[in-house]
Amino acid sequence: MKESIIECTELAKMYKVGTVIVKALRSVSLQINKGEYVAIMGPSGSGKSTLMNIIGCLDTPTSGNYILNGTEVSKMTDDELANIRNKEIGFVFQTFNLLPRYTALENVMLPMVYAGFNKQQRIARATQVLTDVALDDRMEHRPNELSGGQRQRVAVARALVNTPSIILADEPTGNLDSKTSIDIMALFAEIHSKGNTIILVTHEEDIARHAHRIIRLRDGLIESDTLNTDIHIPKPIVALD
Repeated sequence: MKESIIECTELAKMYKVGTVIVKALRSVSLQINKGEYVAIMGPSGSGKSTLMNIIGCLDTPTSGNYILNGTEVSKMTDDELANIRNKEIGFVFQTFNLLPRYTALENVMLPMVYAGFNKQQRIARATQVLTDVALDDRMEHRPNELSGGQRQRVAVARALVNTPSIILADEPTGNLDSKTSIDIMALFAEIHSKGNTIILVTHEEDIARHAHRIIRLRDGLIESDTLNTDIHIPKPIVALD
């Protein structure tokens, strides 16, 4: 029996812009099981970024319920959301979001500081995940000494370091060239093959086709939710342990 990791029930999110009420999400219900690889797509204004922020515990819905790995998070305080983000979610962003003065190792160790690990534990675990993404020879390099693909690999390692319940990737290939994008998607395929749950937010059809399920949003509603019958399987370039 498949085990649910995300359960959203009638999520709605409204913003007030001046005197106008913007309904970013109207009534979104979905379930994602452990180990799934899901792409969320939609044009600008579809609500995909709002849904991503709620799934990533960066925001709370105006109404509706969101259960993440058995915990109701819809009405949590900011501090509670920060704690569950650190424990349950690994983020990969389009712009990498690496600290420029920190080495790759120090960037990857950072989430473990907030999680309360000691220095020895942080170094050991960060070294392991950087090795897993084939960056063991770049651990002491700073972001400006790395290529775009290498920086995104550091970001992926940082996302994995706390062994989160889900990896949430927001346009992870948006700043990369075509060849590097394929390399990064091969890395995600390897991560998924090890049993990790991946949620990929993208506007690119060819990137979404790497996922096994595609959810399309329009006007704050789910337009379609289908299994992908034409999965793009990139050639693995990294063997994750």
